Amino acid sequence: MTEWEQDKRWSDKFLSEIKRIIGEHIIVESPYEEDAEHNTDLMVLGLNAVRVACRIRRHGYLKEYGNEFTIRTSRPKGTKTELEKIIEGWGDYILYGFANREETFLEKWILGDLASFRVWFVKSICNNSGIVPGIKKTNTDKSSDFRSFECTKIPGFVIASGGLSELPQVSVKVLAR
Repeated sequence: MTEWEQDKRWSDKFLSEIKRIIGEHIIVESPYEEDAEHNTDLMVLGLNAVRVACRIRRHGYLKEYGNEFTIRTSRPKGTKTELEKIIEGWGDYILYGFANREETFLEKWILGDLASFRVWFVKSICNNSGIVPGIKKTNTDKSSDFRSFECTKIPGFVIASGGLSELPQVSVKVLAR
């Protein structure tokens, strides 16, 4: 089993909780008119596929990196990275969280708007003489590089947060695309 497969299997333990969190923010009560005239109690915002990237980190990273999220920026074999895919327009949202110590639930999470991230990212490069924003880091095993970004410094990025979070709760904005 590859390292990616091991990591995927580990993070998949949290899929039920991830689905619940995302559902709470993209499924809304319908307006009165929809209920009264169209037999509609709940609505999923948006008509097209909504793509959500999910990244769950182990508890040990929470204290030092709890207000950040990371995006992979290089792979040794030249495989397309998360950042390249995001900048190309893939992904609508990201659910980024940290497991609790026992790895039974998400102790802290944010739901982020990748469209807001893209706008901020490109503007940051343009306004800073081509310097890529975020802090460049390398995995301890040298398997890839990534950049870390402070969640609250990206305008419009944090849609919602939860868990035993130090991030403020943010009111939900309309997620329709």
